[in-house]
Amino acid sequence: MVMRDSLTKTEERAAYIMLVAPALLLYLFVMAFPAVFSVFLSLSTYHGGKFFGENAFGFGGLKAYRDVFADQYFYLALKNNVYIVLVSIFGQIPLGFFLAYILNRGLIKGVGFFQAMIYLPNVIAAVIIGILFNRFLLSSSSIWMEIQRFFNPDVEFMPGKNSMTIILIVILWMYTGMYMLIFLANLQKIDVSIIEASKIDGASEMQTLRHIVFPALSGVLVTCAILAISGSLRSFDLIWVMTGGGPARSTSVLSIYMFEKAFRRAPDYPVANAISTIMVVICFILIGITRFAEKRLGARD
Repeated sequence: MVMRDSLTKTEERAAYIMLVAPALLLYLFVMAFPAVFSVFLSLSTYHGGKFFGENAFGFGGLKAYRDVFADQYFYLALKNNVYIVLVSIFGQIPLGFFLAYILNRGLIKGVGFFQAMIYLPNVIAAVIIGILFNRFLLSSSSIWMEIQRFFNPDVEFMPGKNSMTIILIVILWMYTGMYMLIFLANLQKIDVSIIEASKIDGASEMQTLRHIVFPALSGVLVTCAILAISGSLRSFDLIWVMTGGGPARSTSVLSIYMFEKAFRRAPDYPVANAISTIMVVICFILIGITRFAEKRLGARD
């Protein structure tokens, strides 16, 4: 009996290892190793060529980080990323919740139609959306410029004017639907009878939101905030297609700044990997602040 129990435990361990091993190996080689190797390269003097060749690789210490923090374009890219984070957290999430609440409560007709239309931008590739808005608003031959020239033939195209504002509006429009769907799915988990009972007791819509809906969704709000932070710092494809980070780097973000250092002109891999490491650290700091706020406010899953 003891041998059978021991054999069963051994079989269970073997089964757990077999199930976990593929995912663990995939994570180590696809996520963990590149992250550690990126930090390693940021401390090196490697600029391409034969990695193990003569004088090809050396230890550079924190020189790459000093170069990054001494570059004015880093702070410009960081500022634009901060704008995107703010729009994501204080724009997409509140607007997504507001739309989800309206649809869930059935305050308008055609709920299915509006739900599909709001979520539609998430189905379209960011590259396609970037090209469409570039052709519509951000080029000298755009539809918007043609409309202006129709009324005023002397109007001049001003490259860079309001480009970052347009990008922020596009990001707000594009990703709000995702948060709306998340909130809508979780709002449907709340027992309708509780809300109806609060209405019978004379609670207003705002009181229902404050005392029933918000406490029930507090954990979801934290999850959405983490998704918004990580997604904002990884913004690349949409901005690259719309403006390429220009003009004069006015719409550059950290991911584009890193790409230019790594793959444009003479490659500077230590600086590019230093930027990548800084982005990860910023992401962890913002997520840590979010978690701290979660504990202080007593958020629930």
